[in-house]
Amino acid sequence: MPHSKIKSLLSTSPVSQEVTSKGWVRSNRTGKNVSFIALNDGSCLANLQIVADAQKFPKELLMSAQTGACISVTGKLVASTGSGQPVEIQADSIEILGASDPAVYPLQKKGHSLEFLREIAHLRFRTNTFGAVFRIRHSLAYAIHEFFHKRGFYYLHTPIITGSDCEGAGAMFRVTAMDLKNPLKTPNGDIDFAKDFFGKETYLTVSGQLEGELGALALSEIYTFGPTFRAENSNTTRHLSEFWMIEPEMAFYDLKDNMRLAEDFLKYLIQFVLDNNKEDLEFLNKMYDSTLIEKLRFVTQNNFRHLTYTEGMDIIQKSGKKFELQIQWGSDLQSEHERFLVEEHFKTPVILTDYPKDIKAFYMKQNEDGKTVRAMDILFPGIGEIIGGSQREENYEKLVNRIREMKIDEKNLGWYLDTRRFGTCVHSGFGLGFERLVLFATGMSNIRDVIPFPRAPKEAAF
Repeated sequence: MPHSKIKSLLSTSPVSQEVTSKGWVRSNRTGKNVSFIALNDGSCLANLQIVADAQKFPKELLMSAQTGACISVTGKLVASTGSGQPVEIQADSIEILGASDPAVYPLQKKGHSLEFLREIAHLRFRTNTFGAVFRIRHSLAYAIHEFFHKRGFYYLHTPIITGSDCEGAGAMFRVTAMDLKNPLKTPNGDIDFAKDFFGKETYLTVSGQLEGELGALALSEIYTFGPTFRAENSNTTRHLSEFWMIEPEMAFYDLKDNMRLAEDFLKYLIQFVLDNNKEDLEFLNKMYDSTLIEKLRFVTQNNFRHLTYTEGMDIIQKSGKKFELQIQWGSDLQSEHERFLVEEHFKTPVILTDYPKDIKAFYMKQNEDGKTVRAMDILFPGIGEIIGGSQREENYEKLVNRIREMKIDEKNLGWYLDTRRFGTCVHSGFGLGFERLVLFATGMSNIRDVIPFPRAPKEAAF
């Protein structure tokens, strides 16, 4: 018979109906007359108790249903006589689908450090912590598509392999089909990328934004949601070499429209998790961050405060607070400064705008003062910047001049500049690092704990 998810069974009224459940054994308390098996299938945090009468089953079978084993159970769903669970299954049949040796199975019924679980990341999904984290990650991904679909945006798949560096950062992973032991070379000894697979130098993308703009300047409103890559040698709790980005681009949006959309977007996502992942959030709030739910409600229940970078810098410099890094106008804000504005000064999420153009990307709309651009960063408690975006520069001459100022290869951006030559308009967009959002929504402290298979310097398992 078809099996039922444990999440569904736990909310089913027990009328002694026959059901089948399949999952992995979390624990097995086997006594003389009965075995109590805690079963989990990942559909929710809670386990389902299986009660197996020792008179019905061979001892060898019950002893095989140990921690880590995968089993199928058929029996009657009845009201539980124990505390902590509404229903249980009185087993009529048990099948071992996949045995496990409890003597060597690394996930015993005890606490495990997150450091240890990273060492066995292929099994950490089976723990309560990572079950909760990845259910929340799923909810956020679903809510992203739902939010944009409801607003008439189109999901655009931008390339993973690219010949452009969106940010001008230079820390990119090269893509090549050449024999690395004997690469083809030009007469002067350089590697001849013209003879490589794509006929030019290519890389793994750092952003789908530039390609996303092409879509927006025809379809009006698009969003991307896909993997991006950075080859920075940053081995920290906040950096990944492979991560996912959400990047909407909107024609006819100015900076104010962009900020309004971004605020609505973040509130929608956080509220979705509060509404749909209550059990997981309460577990993470208890185990890892006692302020987690409070911080999530802080976002949904407060209007975001808008101020310029210059105003924010003035507040920071006049605060009298001793920061680890002292900054001045023209400097990038660090997380400590961003969190000060959010957590101590305004006590609300903050949107900073109009940053100095020298610390921002070439494609941002230049203000009339010649010193700043129409950029925006959204700052959250506990994390600092969570979204970065801007109104895009639609003026062809200004954009070309900025590209030249920054010594970016103009020839590689001819396709991008064409959108300013043919039917340009005011347009805007922003980027949200998905793992940073999941980090905030789960209260975890290391970004490698919110992506299934982390990629970082010297780390590429699986």
